[in-house]
Amino acid sequence: MSESQWFDLGPVEALEGKPLQSLKAGGTALALVYRNGAFTALSNICNHAGGPLGDGRLDGDYVVCPWHNWKFHCEKGHGEPGSEEDQIPVHETRIEGGNLLVNLAPMVDRHKQPHAPHPLARPVLREAGPLRVVGLSTTAMDRENQRFSTSDALLSTALEHARAQGAEARFIALNDLDFKACEGYYSKSARACTWPCSITQMDSEDELERVYEALVHWGDVVLVATPIRWGNASSLYYKMVERMNCIQNQVTIANRVLIRNKVAAFIITGGQDNIQAVAGQMMGFFGELGFLMPQFPYIAHSRGWAAEDMERNVAIVKKDRELHEGARALAERAMALSQHLLDEAPTPDRINRGGRKAHRRDQAE
Repeated sequence: MSESQWFDLGPVEALEGKPLQSLKAGGTALALVYRNGAFTALSNICNHAGGPLGDGRLDGDYVVCPWHNWKFHCEKGHGEPGSEEDQIPVHETRIEGGNLLVNLAPMVDRHKQPHAPHPLARPVLREAGPLRVVGLSTTAMDRENQRFSTSDALLSTALEHARAQGAEARFIALNDLDFKACEGYYSKSARACTWPCSITQMDSEDELERVYEALVHWGDVVLVATPIRWGNASSLYYKMVERMNCIQNQVTIANRVLIRNKVAAFIITGGQDNIQAVAGQMMGFFGELGFLMPQFPYIAHSRGWAAEDMERNVAIVKKDRELHEGARALAERAMALSQHLLDEAPTPDRINRGGRKAHRRDQAE
């Protein structure tokens, strides 16, 4: 290797205080490891999504990426057991005159072990067939001790009507799914939020995959039902939508619209009020994902702040013919818009959104 490849990183005593750090050597991004009195220099770019390895942590013999927890040997640069073929560049170091030097020509080159793409990563193509309606229940009632859910009751009416009109329908209860809360990778870097969600990619038992599959690939219409909890949608609803940031984030990072020609509508019930605020948040969020909404995109029921007699509230929803007719009409409006969209030319998979620059442009400026 040529001597001209050596780069002076500075005094050893200024570098040995941290077991792991990110450095720039000329134009080369390095993760510098100081362990057992010796330095190792690795590439600072993770093989997975380009995360900064030097901003991570050491776990025994491995550097752990701060974005998605991929691991690489802190001296040899290969992946953890089972992924040894994944390799990041390793750079030779030496101490000269009290300074640490690194050879910018790597001793070991990068190698990315082929990984089969996640099934959710396939192109979004609608298969031929009848309209498909997804019913999403976000109530958190105990499934082992069944109680009447007003939001679920109206959602079931809507789905039954959709089936009667010839549509296929799926009912998904978030309360039946085992899935983690969003781990906030977006807050580390926009590029750290991936599609499919990095949690789903890393955890084969993450059951939110069913929701992603239904909304992105299978369904034409989604009917979201929620109770009101302290003036807001349910906690399960928010746990779900935080994990959907990976869908919306594809627009701002990659100018890739995953949700096209799809319709969302909402069912909101509660013993107390705040219906319009709950509906506004839900419409705003699903609009950001790319869903369109029918005229009058939600139905709702509430008896207001003073109505603490919840037994009567349940009885009203059970028997109120107008509410259930409203649920059927909501399903019809949503399906009519969906059919219109499917009959028209497909919407583009890329879009120019004024006021929001794609991440790649921000990086170039």
